[in-house]
Amino acid sequence: MDETSTTFSNDLHGTQDHASSPGGGWLALKAVEQHMLRQHIPFKGNQLLLKMNKPNGFDCPSCAWPDPAKPHMAEFCENGAKAVAWEATHKRTGPEFFEKHTVTELLEWSDHALEDQGRLTHPMRYNAASDKYEAVEWDQAIAEIGAELKAIDDPNDVEFYTSGRASNEAAFMFQLLGRLYGTNNFPDCSNMCHETTTVSLPMSLGVGKATTTLDDFDHADAVFIFGQNAGTNSPRMMGELFSLVHRGGKVVTFNPLREKALVKFANPQSPADMMRPNGTDISSQYYQLRIGGDIAAIQGMCKALIEADDEAQAHGEKPVLDHEFIEAHTHGFEAFVDYCRGLSWHTLEAHSGLAEHELRDAADTYRRSERVIACWGMGITQHRYGGDAIHQIINLLLLRGNIGKRGAGACPVRGHSNVQGDRTVGIFHKPTEEMLSGLDKAFDTTCPREHGHDVALCCEAILRGDVKAFVGLGGNFFRAIADQERVMAATLDKLDLTVQISTKLNRSHLIHGKKAYILPCLGKTERDIKAGLPQASTVEDGMCMVHASTGELEPASSHLRSEVTIISDIARATLPVYPKVDWAWMSEDHDRIRDKIEAVFPDVFTNFNERIKMPGGFHLYNAARERVWLTDTDRANFLFDAARLDSSMSAPEATHFQLLTTRGHDQFNTTVYSLDDRYRDIYGTRMVAMMNPDDMVKHGLEAGNKIAFSTVAEDGIDRRVAGFRVVPYDIPSGCIASYYPETNPLIPIGYRDERSNTIAGKSVPVTIELMDTQEIEKQTGLLATG
Repeated sequence: MDETSTTFSNDLHGTQDHASSPGGGWLALKAVEQHMLRQHIPFKGNQLLLKMNKPNGFDCPSCAWPDPAKPHMAEFCENGAKAVAWEATHKRTGPEFFEKHTVTELLEWSDHALEDQGRLTHPMRYNAASDKYEAVEWDQAIAEIGAELKAIDDPNDVEFYTSGRASNEAAFMFQLLGRLYGTNNFPDCSNMCHETTTVSLPMSLGVGKATTTLDDFDHADAVFIFGQNAGTNSPRMMGELFSLVHRGGKVVTFNPLREKALVKFANPQSPADMMRPNGTDISSQYYQLRIGGDIAAIQGMCKALIEADDEAQAHGEKPVLDHEFIEAHTHGFEAFVDYCRGLSWHTLEAHSGLAEHELRDAADTYRRSERVIACWGMGITQHRYGGDAIHQIINLLLLRGNIGKRGAGACPVRGHSNVQGDRTVGIFHKPTEEMLSGLDKAFDTTCPREHGHDVALCCEAILRGDVKAFVGLGGNFFRAIADQERVMAATLDKLDLTVQISTKLNRSHLIHGKKAYILPCLGKTERDIKAGLPQASTVEDGMCMVHASTGELEPASSHLRSEVTIISDIARATLPVYPKVDWAWMSEDHDRIRDKIEAVFPDVFTNFNERIKMPGGFHLYNAARERVWLTDTDRANFLFDAARLDSSMSAPEATHFQLLTTRGHDQFNTTVYSLDDRYRDIYGTRMVAMMNPDDMVKHGLEAGNKIAFSTVAEDGIDRRVAGFRVVPYDIPSGCIASYYPETNPLIPIGYRDERSNTIAGKSVPVTIELMDTQEIEKQTGLLATG
């Protein structure tokens, strides 16, 4: 493949309007103020932001990026500010709202319109006769939920779902409720995002978390980014990349989409940079590989490094690879080297979509950098072979000893603010015997040992009719999953009970069981006062720092209860009395919950309550960071599967497109703050298909045409979504991008990473067809009616 084989080159300045202006900058500040105004909190909101991500303040409700030891006065990003505005809004969704609207009517509303009604204020119960939610007293709702759960014969017919917004204390109480109830069914949002990391990374390094801390970014020579859009999904990371570039470091990006902030960024924390019209160039090299081409691209870099090392040794020069580290700390090196030597550049080019010289250039930057951090996001984890791609990232790091040294390491960039902490305190469908034994001892019980359901297995159980009740701790489960339409239909038809603990109305409340309850809870920004004392909760960020979070605002309604209190109330109404489980006593003081967490996980949370008093919290031990390898070989493992390139779904001869589902810039997970995507110059709609212009010509399409997607699948099920406006975009040929969750109905529930069960939402094989006039008119009429 030569440089001229695609319409768009890797010239960082590009030709599209969206690439000509930087990410961040004055438009980011403007966006923050616009969102504060839209939620009617211009003064309160801005004051609140100064308390976010600070010692004695509250943790960002958005992403899991760590806080610096010395935070800025304004230690927040544009999207974190949007999350705060969304939660601290002056708008309310009370009983009077539900009196006006049936569930059937609300199902026609957009995701944005549903959540934009404001904060939930009262517990609500579904009335099938009126098809409306109606206010119910807390005691009555809890008693009825308890009675329903007690009436279910098999505990494994109940699913306990957890969102990453839950605190460590709430998540611990929730998993205790589920296990004392008798099940390990704990689907959680990690199953949809970084479960691939959690499962695959330990195979290589013995740990499932980042081996880096925020301090490492200050000492790195280069950061390699794979399948991650930092500018939208973790904008505070852009500050670290900005600093790296300004001290001469390199950022090398691999992403099918040309993301604005990773090209140029104007740092709102830097007055000097804000004065520059074009901001700062971030990526020194930006490679738009084919969707699913990461394995081939990384192995191409490894091949180039190995060849350079062979040549250096043949001439008696300094080795390229860190042979001392490899000899002392790794296993499987020779097999991996032999495999890479045998790969042909033709194969690597075809599957990566990049030219040999591009892969060699990337390898050369890696070679010239003494300390390298590799970051990855859901552009890696949400693939059928995402785990294999992670193994290749680690292989690349191991070749030059970039694990366990300052300024280097593996950095999976987690999504929701406490998704990692929830797993640490027990939200896992495959619990270890050590954890279960700890629970047994601490609470004088016997927890179930049989593995439970993750998200994919939960959905399959719903489709089979094997689920009777669903209890959701936050999140928007039925909107985030694959095969949405099929699972939603089965839920409405077959589930007896749904319970959603929530701050705002979302689509999952409308996909309800025969009996359904919405239980409104406090948000992170709000005070939780118990026995006259403010309660701090804790979270674990994406780099293993645990710290306290204390809300600042008065609750949106006097009827709100904390997640911990709601879980405790449900447990007391549902479970038999256990001598060592005093739910009310624990829920009255979060220190008591943390003492119990420490009792179950003594090696992880030693002196828990004392250590969270330290400014910034404390770091959890990470063995691989110390070059202690908790693997089956007692070493870091070079891993690869020789069949992966042969079975890749991204082969250029494919007759279908590879669809990448992505977030918009005004979006966090399923929460859509507005219908605009400033970073992609798309406004007023989310129903778009971003296509390569050459592909548009090939398929006889023009900008503005409306198309339908159909999934290429072997299960015989017709999956089709329509009404997407074609937008010419800088994306490789054969690839197409559209927004999540609007395209989730296209993803078969069985289309997932084989080890982690994570849905492959970043690489869905689809065909497209031009919609005819009649279908467009019909759809337009339905939208107008809705």
